[in-house]
Amino acid sequence: MSKILIISLSNLKQDARVKRQIYFLKDKYQLTVACFDALEDSTFKFVKLNHPNLTLSIKILAAILLVLRFFSQAFKLLHSYPELRSLKYDFDLIIANDIESLPLAYKLKGKAKLLFDAHEYFPRQFEDKFAWRILFQPFNKYLCSKYLSKADIITTIGEGIAKEYEKQYLVKPIVINNAAPFQNIAPSTTSEGIIQMIHHGIAIPSRRLELMIAMMDHLDERFHLNLMVFTPQTGNQKTRKYLFWLKEISKNNKRIKFIEPVKSEEVVETINKFDIGIILVPPINFNYKNGLGNKFFDFIQARLAIAIGPIPEMAAFVEQYNLGLVSEDFTARALAEILSSLTSKEINSFKENAEIAAREINAEKNKILLNKIVKQLLST
Repeated sequence: MSKILIISLSNLKQDARVKRQIYFLKDKYQLTVACFDALEDSTFKFVKLNHPNLTLSIKILAAILLVLRFFSQAFKLLHSYPELRSLKYDFDLIIANDIESLPLAYKLKGKAKLLFDAHEYFPRQFEDKFAWRILFQPFNKYLCSKYLSKADIITTIGEGIAKEYEKQYLVKPIVINNAAPFQNIAPSTTSEGIIQMIHHGIAIPSRRLELMIAMMDHLDERFHLNLMVFTPQTGNQKTRKYLFWLKEISKNNKRIKFIEPVKSEEVVETINKFDIGIILVPPINFNYKNGLGNKFFDFIQARLAIAIGPIPEMAAFVEQYNLGLVSEDFTARALAEILSSLTSKEINSFKENAEIAAREINAEKNKILLNKIVKQLLST
């Protein structure tokens, strides 16, 4: 049985894409997963990575190195994982998730094949933030320029990101989207009097979740908004305060409710009882503009109607399968305007269309694709 190492500088409990990689490959290969945290699972060997101890002095030194363009030295400071040194160089394939793990994977490569899964377009990851543009944009460009060509195969989440990598770095990523596993569940029925909307995921300021809260001022009493959101463990002080602030500005509106988050594998079943999945995230950077995240596919598997801002690849799916509505812009009023005229009959029709989409867009299709890629890599 071929041996595969998966490296992800994330918490596996909250990383649905990496969990799907494991689900796709665990039956045919012997897996080792190196990440920050994971649930107990007998299907793979877990190597726990510890977050580097980035003291203030180390952060200052790293910043100086980044400004002076000593990128290799900065990487060693920021991404030191001695736990990886204990791994033997006997893997047949290494899968590196996100750009920071690619140099680590290449160092361990030996004779193994290397697959890089780009969850984002990293040269423009947080281009909306000035400090990031000064310190980390040149760093990420360096990592891409040096290491992308060392991967045998590159995969990514959507066509927009794939085309940008091809344009800038002359590589041709294969698209494996974030589709959720197929769920054999029926759509819930929308009542005449109340329309329940849902948004789930992480609560960070750049996603502007307050726009959905502001949207409620433009909607009639039928519409209720449910927010199943959480603060990421790695969030800074501003991020940790953000969810509290959202609750503060919502507390006088009885039609806005914050509900307890559930495990990622329980999301689809949990949100199935709602009517409309809402995504209103302004494209403040390249990755948001080309977004095609987990929650969009969760909505499909949950058989919900979908209402979104005009993100191109999401809009293409909505229009192809007639899943719901796309607003003209990313303002609260624009999304409210298209929602206001909806009837329960129309919402139920969108839900029925989601049943068709769920059978065509699911993780099982991606499982076939990834296994085909891995098989070809290992046979060459």
